[in-house]
Amino acid sequence: MDLGISGRKALVNGGSAGMGRGAALALAQEGAQVFISARGAERLEATCAAIAAETGAQVHPIAADHSSEEGRAAILGACPDPDILVATCAPPPFTDDFRDVSREQMEESLRIALLSPIDYIKAVIDPMIARGWGRIVNISTGVAKYPASMRVLSGPPRAALANYCHAIAKDVAKHNVTINSVLPGMHHTPGIEDVFGPRAEANNRSYDEEIAAFVDAVRIPAGRFGDADDLGAIVAMMCSDRASYMTGQSLVVDGGVGTSTF
Repeated sequence: MDLGISGRKALVNGGSAGMGRGAALALAQEGAQVFISARGAERLEATCAAIAAETGAQVHPIAADHSSEEGRAAILGACPDPDILVATCAPPPFTDDFRDVSREQMEESLRIALLSPIDYIKAVIDPMIARGWGRIVNISTGVAKYPASMRVLSGPPRAALANYCHAIAKDVAKHNVTINSVLPGMHHTPGIEDVFGPRAEANNRSYDEEIAAFVDAVRIPAGRFGDADDLGAIVAMMCSDRASYMTGQSLVVDGGVGTSTF
């Protein structure tokens, strides 16, 4: 299926690995010109080179901290007025006890996962309106809808972002500008490997065994973790011409863990 975004300019913040990389790959496969930002230059440049080699697309690295004012200026200077904005970030740590979460940690999470995406949306949305075409997708988290105490640094700011985006999506829909979120459950990413690798070692298990134990413990109906590239393809669909009538939505992709019907 032709998604109708060939030649469009796409900015993917936090796209050097994991689900952000999956989204960047899917957009490049559809012929978009992709700009990827991330803090680590070495991994970022390797990712951009690999995606460009695989797809033949133009893929540009922007080494910057997208959650800082300086980084935002550098990123929007390198990719002004994108047609597509995809926002994600490295997930915050799991928390064993919510009482141990400091105010400083909560403020940092709010800055990265709520305030920074809002700043980008405000920076790019008026040119999208002027062109009569724009797509904004936040790669969020399933715990924004289904809270869990071990994810109190992740769910609350992203739930607030979903509320904000749903509200403003109504104001810009008539201009063919859509704003949506995808709420992933557990997917294989470098961040997840960083969490479960030490757990596996502590429990004298392999990584795969540790994942299998977690899948059983939380009863993931699909019986496995998701694939970041598969999720990236869903993001690309949300960015497409075909998705012009879908806006203000938060789509859960969690292997069936969620219990709500809507």
